[in-house]
Amino acid sequence: MDLDLRQVRYVVTLADELHFGRAASRLTIAQQTLSSQIRALERRLGVPLFTRDRRHVALTPAGETFAERGRRLLIDAERLVDEVTQTRAPLRIDVVTEGLPSTLLIHHLRTQAPDLQVEVVQSHGLAAALPRLLTGDLDLAFGRPHGFGRPLAAALATMPVGLEPIGIIVPADHPLADQDEVPLTALADHPLLVHAADESAEWRDWVDHAVATFGLDVATRLRGHGRTSALTAVQALRHPAFSLTTPQLPDGLTARPLTNPVPLYAWHAVWNTTTTAHPALNRALELIHTYARTHHWHQPPNADWWLPNPDRDTLRTEPPQVR
Repeated sequence: MDLDLRQVRYVVTLADELHFGRAASRLTIAQQTLSSQIRALERRLGVPLFTRDRRHVALTPAGETFAERGRRLLIDAERLVDEVTQTRAPLRIDVVTEGLPSTLLIHHLRTQAPDLQVEVVQSHGLAAALPRLLTGDLDLAFGRPHGFGRPLAAALATMPVGLEPIGIIVPADHPLADQDEVPLTALADHPLLVHAADESAEWRDWVDHAVATFGLDVATRLRGHGRTSALTAVQALRHPAFSLTTPQLPDGLTARPLTNPVPLYAWHAVWNTTTTAHPALNRALELIHTYARTHHWHQPPNADWWLPNPDRDTLRTEPPQVR
């Protein structure tokens, strides 16, 4: 039988979401259309790909096989068109959001590999990038591979990139601003502002680990995208917030490092090993790994430091190879 690539894309998207409404939204089609197309394909195949009831959608064994091979098929089809038309799709890289060290890597890639076309995406959290990695819509993403309530899909590989010290941002006249360094335990007397996008489950999980480990309190939790939105919230509500301390801050705010111990945020490169990899992916990973090692991004500070236990368990020093 001939396969309709459109129906293959429908199955792969539904396999990622396991929810007809969300899958139909991603595909920009009606939910009824998605359901009817899936059923039509199942009738042609003679096997069910999904089990569903009013509350749950799940893959059957045949569906798992179809979705895994279907992802490869869609990427192969895209690469075929690129080769025939003598075009090459750019390497699509998700840097999470502005102002993070991952954006420095884009400049490095463009400097060291000027022939490499790079398309930069900001998903505001690895949780939002994972489905796109699985479908091949993204080639590479950055983030903390923990905090999603389940392990990463077996198709995804990770490579440690950096151990980023986390400090606090406070108003310039806040009591903590008088200290050059703030002991982490001192935050117990100053309830925190937690600002996170819905897509950044991994950041919220890191904060929750820190709060539970050091007996901290949360004054309020806000949703929002980007560093600018977070800084505006600190200015307005006047609570300290966990943050990187290196980027430039607007007037009225200041950053202070945290010590005893220094809290670290371990972030990784993440990519899909089961789809046909972009021809430049290996090259990009090697450049990223070399840059991180040269600039000692993997090196913890020469002081007491802290990582959540899941991060300690997954730290590695050598990058896996792209298949």
